[in-house]
Amino acid sequence: MSELISQPRIAFQGERGAFSEEAAVALLGEGIKLVPRPSFEALFSAVSEGIADHALAPLENSLVGSIGRAYDLLVESGLQIEAEVVIPIAHQLIGCRGAAVESIKVVESHPVALSQCERFFAAHPHIVRVAADDTAASVRRVIERRDLRHAAIAGMRAARTYEGTILAEHLEDDPENYTRFALLTAAASPHASERADKLTLAIRLSHQPGALHRALDPFARRGIDLLKIESRPVKGHPWEYRIYLDLQASTNDGGTKDALGELRERATEVRLLGCYPSARNAHRELEA
Repeated sequence: MSELISQPRIAFQGERGAFSEEAAVALLGEGIKLVPRPSFEALFSAVSEGIADHALAPLENSLVGSIGRAYDLLVESGLQIEAEVVIPIAHQLIGCRGAAVESIKVVESHPVALSQCERFFAAHPHIVRVAADDTAASVRRVIERRDLRHAAIAGMRAARTYEGTILAEHLEDDPENYTRFALLTAAASPHASERADKLTLAIRLSHQPGALHRALDPFARRGIDLLKIESRPVKGHPWEYRIYLDLQASTNDGGTKDALGELRERATEVRLLGCYPSARNAHRELEA
């Protein structure tokens, strides 16, 4: 892993208090400079624009699945995955001081957060839900309005950031709710770190019977575990797809290098998006 500067600037999507900010601090500690960005596009351009040293992007949620736009922009941006972190997602009902659950008429949040709290809305059918662009921004707006009838769904960090009042805790329907974030860099080292144990690839294959089987065979024969596979449409090429692979592997391993060599002979495109410590090893790597 490339060496982080003493106080790196970390870009994240959303406003202060967002889950992405929480993930950045969980991975790198409080001694970082946080750079909020209003959209995914702005997030992935932050490094090339010189606004940030690294970007932290959500890649998938354990309940919702992969965040397709993040994968598309990862390929387009040329950024590399340097580390990852997984954080639990706990939704709180946050309002103004003096508000109570019984007085709330409107709740706003990101559509995904709203959809993960169906039991709460079923128990309070009179509450109108309003979709917004960001959980933390929803809290900020609620606190700025000072309307006791309005509340937001977000995390504890957003409540602390905007001095909101927690009206109800753990609204999420499923407690096994986690989001995986990737730390992205523009200047990946040509050599993977010693603790790297995860490999992310983007490949394209020819339209031939058995093409995917042949592409995966070099890894299967060497006992390399395929952690994840999915496809995304290739922009500008209707009905063509880019396949993303997560593998329990490192380019430091000779078997992995040989498998990648075979893959390049069988695929029309192979892009290494990162070889990095998985979430279980990322903290130790950054502390080293």
